[in-house]
Amino acid sequence: MAKIAFILLCHKDPDAIIAQAERLTAAGDYMAIHFDARAKRSDYARIRAALEDNPGVVFARKRLKCGWGEWSLVGATLEAVKAAEEAFPRATHFYMLSGDCMAIKSAEYAHGFLDENDADFIESFDFFESDWIKTGFKEERLIYRHFFNERRRKRLFYLSFNLQKTLGLTRRIPADLQIMIGSQWWCLRRRTIEWILDFCKRRRDVMRFFRTTWIPDETFFQTLVRHLVPDDEIRSRTLTFLMFSDYGMPVTFYNDHYDLLLAQDYLFARKISPEAMELKARLGRLFLETGVDFEISNEGQSLYRFLTARGRTGRRFAQRFWEAESTLGRDRELMIIACKKWHVAKRLVSEVRKVLNVPAIEYVFDEESTQLPDLGGIQKSLEKRTRHRRAMMRMLFDYYETDRMIICLDPNNMDLLEDFFTDRSKTRLLQVECTFSDAYLEGHARRVGLIGERTRPETVQRLLPTIRADVYFETDRIKDAQFPNFFRLREWAGVEENADQLSAFLGIGREVALEIAGLDYLFAD
Repeated sequence: MAKIAFILLCHKDPDAIIAQAERLTAAGDYMAIHFDARAKRSDYARIRAALEDNPGVVFARKRLKCGWGEWSLVGATLEAVKAAEEAFPRATHFYMLSGDCMAIKSAEYAHGFLDENDADFIESFDFFESDWIKTGFKEERLIYRHFFNERRRKRLFYLSFNLQKTLGLTRRIPADLQIMIGSQWWCLRRRTIEWILDFCKRRRDVMRFFRTTWIPDETFFQTLVRHLVPDDEIRSRTLTFLMFSDYGMPVTFYNDHYDLLLAQDYLFARKISPEAMELKARLGRLFLETGVDFEISNEGQSLYRFLTARGRTGRRFAQRFWEAESTLGRDRELMIIACKKWHVAKRLVSEVRKVLNVPAIEYVFDEESTQLPDLGGIQKSLEKRTRHRRAMMRMLFDYYETDRMIICLDPNNMDLLEDFFTDRSKTRLLQVECTFSDAYLEGHARRVGLIGERTRPETVQRLLPTIRADVYFETDRIKDAQFPNFFRLREWAGVEENADQLSAFLGIGREVALEIAGLDYLFAD
């Protein structure tokens, strides 16, 4: 009978990880856990302590700092696979999971399914011939070397790429490999895992190649399995049910999706909402039941496309997702820096990025040219971003796979501030107050179109007091709103006072806050 070693990559929510490990091993299966080295040590210690006496759980010997699109995700997977292969000699299958996955069938059904299907389940399509990659880099993922994380170090990522492209520094793909691509959620037999681990030891050239490819978790295992295993023993599909929205984001499942999930021809589903407690409880109980019959209709993908298509043409019978699911997420934290001098806020954000591993996006609702990922078109104009503000922020949280984010806002966006502070997420506000010279206010008036190049000097002088009063009115209005979690950074305040405010707002140590607050050019025009 099949025995599954689940390979779990995770980085947050220790309680959910503990519950998932206890639930999946209760049926006689195993689990190897890799907990991101970027995550809190206290969370990792808590997971280790809770699962220490569980003989079905093992932890990766080496914890890596993982980043989207990096080799580190493959490296972390290999560390967990090695630990599972060594610790659980009775494991017949190795199943890749994330913390957002849950079983949608019973353990009895999953074991029977794997016993009946002696094959490896992994999406594996020809990298160059298939249309698996819809937009963005394709061959560039392989023929150039990618040393930097595209999300955290975007400027260096594209600087390195453009330099290699300009100089023609391409490289060859290993001659004996047909590069394949597919979903990173696979289920492989023990023999295949042993072959892969042996291949990794023998073929250092292939390992060097994949270490600097971009998004290797979509190509590494997919290529090696096709290289090592006969075609008739590979099922080019995943056993994890997942769907993507028109914006390219994973569809999240909630309490009312229970019956739909059970009817799909899959063993697990991703992503389950952290707030879908009822769904999690029901699926958890189902996993340990016996004698359950499942009627497979497998209509999930077509039903989703049908309903969303009706919404796109106005023939909908339910609210759009930005109306029905208007919260950013109860466990998420949005940190807003409100500053009229955009260059000051950008300077501050640049320093914060150096000390805090949190995505920070500059003036997303004010500046059209703000660098944003492709979110399916919603990011293309300020009008769309502002109209669908909560949807925009939810998608950014999902894209960066984070529960904390910093954005900059112009103080005139009072409606956005009020909207975000009414959300169930935790919102924090840092108001940066600056002094405004006549020269700065005149330049501001030109930037916003109040005056032009040929406006007479006397007209400008008459306007300046009004502009100054308007700027201070925006500042006072924010103060009068009495938002919770409100902090102030003031140009005329002392370094010690500003450091206290920064420390509380960002949740960083006071010494680091003092370094940022003490920058002599922070408020310079």
